Amino acid sequence: MLRTLLLSSAIALALSACGDRTPTEPTMPATDTAATAAPAENALFTASALPFQAPPFDKLKDADYQPAIEEGMKQHLAEIRAIADNPDAPTFENTIEAMERSGELLTRATNVFFMLTGANTNPALQTAEEALAPKLAEHSDAIYLDPALFARVETIYEARESLTDPQQKRLVEHYQESFVRAGAQLSEREDGKPLLRKLNIEESSLSTAFGNKLLAAGNAGGVFVTDVAELDGLDEGAIAAAADAAKAAGKEGQWLLSLQNTTQQPVLASLKNRALRERVLAASTGRAEHGDANDTRATIQRLAELRAQKAQLLGFPNYAAYSIADQMAKTPEAALKLLTDTVPAATARARAELAKIQGVVDAQNGGFTAGAADWDFYAEQVRKAEFDLDESQIKPYFELDRVLNDGVFFAANQLYGITAKERKDIPVYHPDVRVFDIFDADGKQLALFYLDPFKRDSKQGGAWMGNFVEQNGLTGTIPVVYNVENFTKPAAGQPALLSFDDVTTLFHEFGHALHGFFSNTKYPSVAGTNTPRDFVEFPSQFNEHWALDPKVFANYAKHYQTGEAMPQELVDKIVTARTFNQGYATTEYLSAALLDLAWHTLPAGDAKQDVDAFEKQALTQYKVDLAAVPPRYRTSYFSHIWGGGYAAGYYAYFGAEVLDHDAFQWFRENGGLTRENGQIFRDKILSIGHSQDLAVAYREFRGKEPSVEPLLEHRGLK
Repeated sequence: MLRTLLLSSAIALALSACGDRTPTEPTMPATDTAATAAPAENALFTASALPFQAPPFDKLKDADYQPAIEEGMKQHLAEIRAIADNPDAPTFENTIEAMERSGELLTRATNVFFMLTGANTNPALQTAEEALAPKLAEHSDAIYLDPALFARVETIYEARESLTDPQQKRLVEHYQESFVRAGAQLSEREDGKPLLRKLNIEESSLSTAFGNKLLAAGNAGGVFVTDVAELDGLDEGAIAAAADAAKAAGKEGQWLLSLQNTTQQPVLASLKNRALRERVLAASTGRAEHGDANDTRATIQRLAELRAQKAQLLGFPNYAAYSIADQMAKTPEAALKLLTDTVPAATARARAELAKIQGVVDAQNGGFTAGAADWDFYAEQVRKAEFDLDESQIKPYFELDRVLNDGVFFAANQLYGITAKERKDIPVYHPDVRVFDIFDADGKQLALFYLDPFKRDSKQGGAWMGNFVEQNGLTGTIPVVYNVENFTKPAAGQPALLSFDDVTTLFHEFGHALHGFFSNTKYPSVAGTNTPRDFVEFPSQFNEHWALDPKVFANYAKHYQTGEAMPQELVDKIVTARTFNQGYATTEYLSAALLDLAWHTLPAGDAKQDVDAFEKQALTQYKVDLAAVPPRYRTSYFSHIWGGGYAAGYYAYFGAEVLDHDAFQWFRENGGLTRENGQIFRDKILSIGHSQDLAVAYREFRGKEPSVEPLLEHRGLK
């Protein structure tokens, strides 16, 4: 289906990012798709016979994906060629809806393939990914740059007011905008569409290369420890897990502190050995800057240059202006203002927090100036002193299964009436993965849900949601959704205990899943999470609020050994400490978001920059150059913007946070956690995808424009 080519997921990014083609006219082979025999040994060539078309992972091999995707592109182009060459006058049905129905094999294969390259990759899949990236980019250009097809879209767009179905009108506008943004209006001269194809194909290849380099750099960047005494401060479970990680890496008898995707590492809050903390942080910040095959800086430098050139070709002053034009913020200036208006309060608070940390260091006769590697360790002591709270008190009450079943699923049941039931008969791509039926309030199957919770070397860092199968009103398919996290896997026989940050992540990603589950649109291109970036994070961040709702919290925060509820005194401390360290948290986020916009507001002539020097200059320019508060992601390992779909879009988390806190304020004003409130939110926000103007939809839900005040209050920045 043509939605496969839209910038709504990692899959879509790979498909629409690039193309390398010298012909001035895209060729679309008029293959008779019905005559193409599906290889019997490749399960991707036919729709899965499993419930809800779940992927048949028990039948799939690494070698299956590239042939299926290449055949999928071939079939898709034949379908598109038939639409473009249709002698009948263009109509919504024979052009727009026909494109919505196209590309079935390609969609099925890429949905699985790109999930695996993120969550369970290997050299064979990486080789296939690198080979497919330019071909998929060329495929995208062959469609979006086809003049005959665009002419049909334009004809329907000009007559869109005659459409009586609002969703059809919205979809026509969506297609017209997508074609224009993809370069459909460029000339056929060498400096028009042919140049765009070349830029696209190189960008796609480099984005893929960045992701593979970064995964390898992260895996190679972990810190090995030979003396267990250096791990003083870690609990037994963490030490056992580190021993298992070292053994898996071929160094039995040592301990491996693996890296997560962010700058700060969880172990830094517990390690008493300052030299080891500094080693861990240095390994984190320099993971992709060793001048070896996994150094990402040259790749980044070229990506920034390519994107600036592409934006200029498409008539924009810089890539951010191009990227944000179809988002809710509309302009880079609006996104920058959202961030920079918060910088003074955030950095002032961060400096005050650092002063308290230094006070602890001095009181202990530390004899050093606290730095970034010390922050989490001493901040934890400040938190314990101010709130009598530390992580070791909390974790025993947050066992993964209980948080999932009695927290995440329970909250969804209270709000929306849905229930989850685990099933064991669906094949999975890794033994850690679990599968759940999701039932609606009336008992009808709503979705199928996969959960992949634990970190491993084959998985990219971070957490995300995606679809194996998307809700489709044309075909009647229901969503098959997955959540991926990177929680620390416990040693054998040990419970999976979460930090409260991990708990929040579980609620966050399930908020994305709910957005997918509840999608109720006719057309898949505007279904579910196929929304602007600064809206797509709204439902997920909103769902985080229920982690601390008293009714929900009491239901899941129980000791993993005794089953006893968390003492109210400890609950009160968690709630009271909610705004603790928010100066740091806000500043590290703002630093990363501003770095993103700094890179992507460079004009074409200035885009080739020395990575390290430019990063330093940008942080200084935006007054977020606090040595003790490094960006959440430095440029060289900022996967969101170089290998993911958030180029010039990392600000979206903050934009969505304005919405999520404002929406939660509505819930507080209207009785909180109730089925009635949940149904209103589901009907007006979660089910509509992008079938409506989302700013209008939000105003209709809220009754007014969103306010930033609830966000500032939540972060303690007022």
